[in-house]
Amino acid sequence: MTAQSDEANHLMSGLDFADATSQDLRGAAQHLEAQSAKLAVMGYCMGGALTIAAAVHVPEFAAGVCFYGIPPKDFADPARIRIPLQGHFANQDDWCTPAAVDDLERALKATGVGFEIHRYDAAHAFANERSAAYDVSCANRAWERMAAFLKSHIE
Repeated sequence: MTAQSDEANHLMSGLDFADATSQDLRGAAQHLEAQSAKLAVMGYCMGGALTIAAAVHVPEFAAGVCFYGIPPKDFADPARIRIPLQGHFANQDDWCTPAAVDDLERALKATGVGFEIHRYDAAHAFANERSAAYDVSCANRAWERMAAFLKSHIE
C-alpha cells in the first residue's frame, strides 16, 4: 500500500491480476467460508478492479461492490459476472472514465444479473479521506448505498 500516486501506478501496472484473484482473493474467500454463509468482495481503485475480477473468477463470493476500478477486459470480462454487483464511479475520472463505465454498464445489462451503477459528480478517489479529490457528500452517499446493497445480498 502507498499514498504516492507514482508508486501506486507502478504497483498496479505490475500487478499479476490472475495471481491476485485466484490466489489471494479466492484463498481469502475459501478461508472465510468457514465463518460466514455468504461473502462479498469490495475494493477501491485497484481493489475495485480486483472486485470485478473476483466477480468473474471467484465463485465463493455472493456479491461485490466496486469503487472506481475496472480490470483489463481480457482478464475479467464483465459479461461473465454472475453475482450482484454495485459500482461507484466518478464523472471526472480520467482512469475509469465515464466511457469505460458506460461499457461496463452495457456488459452488465447483457448478463441479466442484478447490478447498480452509481455515478458521482466528483473525481477519482472521491471516497479517500487522504485524497485531494475527497468529497464527503459523495463518499457518504456511496457508503450508505453500499451498506444497503450488502444488507440485501449477504445478510
